[in-house]
Formats: sequence, C-alpha cells, structure tokens
Amino acid sequence: MAPDPRDHPRDHWAAMERRYGTIVVAEWCAELITGRIEADDPDHPALTILGGGSYIQRIRSGVSPDYWVRVWAARALLYLWDESATPAVISGLSDEHWRVREMCAKVCRLRELGAAGDQLAALVTDETPRVRAAAIRALAVVGEAEHAEAVRSALGDPEPAVVEVTEAALGAMSARLDRDLSG
Repeated sequence: MAPDPRDHPRDHWAAMERRYGTIVVAEWCAELITGRIEADDPDHPALTILGGGSYIQRIRSGVSPDYWVRVWAARALLYLWDESATPAVISGLSDEHWRVREMCAKVCRLRELGAAGDQLAALVTDETPRVRAAAIRALAVVGEAEHAEAVRSALGDPEPAVVEVTEAALGAMSARLDRDLSG
C-alpha cells in the first residue's frame, strides 16, 4: 500500500501500525536509522511506506541523498513508538547528517528518552543551529542537573533563536528539577 501524499503523517503511521504492528514498524525504522538494513530490504515493508512522494525514486536513482531515509524513519517514531527503538534513536544523534540528528533529538524530547541526556548535551555545540535548538529543547524535558552547564553555555550562542530556546529550557529544567539552574 503506497502512502497517500494527502494523509497527515499521524494518519499515515496509524495505518501502518494497523497493517504491520507497532513493534514491526518501530524496529524497521530503528534499523533504517542505524543502517543495519537497506531501505529496499525485501524482508521489511516497502520503502514507499516511509512517505516522501517523488523523492523515493530520486533516492533510489541516486539523485537525492539517502540520508532522507534515516530522517523519515526517525520522523515516523514521532507518530508511533516502541521502546526497542531507543538505542537507534540515541545512535542517530551522532549521524553524519544534521537533519537526522535534529529529528532524533525531536524524538528524544517527545518520547522522553532520558538515556540520551549526555548525547543531547554534546549536541548543544553542534555546527547546525537547528540541531542545537532541538537538543536544548529535548534537554528541557529529559536533562538532569548535570546537563545544565551545557545548556547554559548556549546562552552565548550566535543565533538568537537558540538563545531564546536556551532561556526557556533553563526555566523548564529548573521547574521540573525543582532547583535554580540559571547559573
């Protein structure tokens, strides 16, 4: 079943869960993120269920970069979840492409993956502002007091949007951990 490009991802992934089962789809996405399987592995659902419309053919033909497969697999985990995907999401935080790191940080935030705290703290200095912001947002939810120093270091970030996220994150962490982490 090819995805309908008009479907919202939430609806698309709900249909994939019904068809294949949550664990099967989550583990497939995890294997795509880590590169343990190829996108067109015959023992797994067809690549077209990831979405991406015309990009699928562009990836297959080498015209578009293959990191999109890892991004889409991580994005799917925003809509469906099984704990078995946790190690793959954490490993995706060190992916060579920034879009994968950003999406995995978003998954860490939504799924509250506390085990990713140290890796997220390292991303506070990532070269890409969107990754830094996503990591800081995730730390607002899962970070512990020992991560506050890394978050505070972003108060001097050259990107105003990252500084804004940092201020909000420090407030959220202070409230969640019931202690002043502002410095």
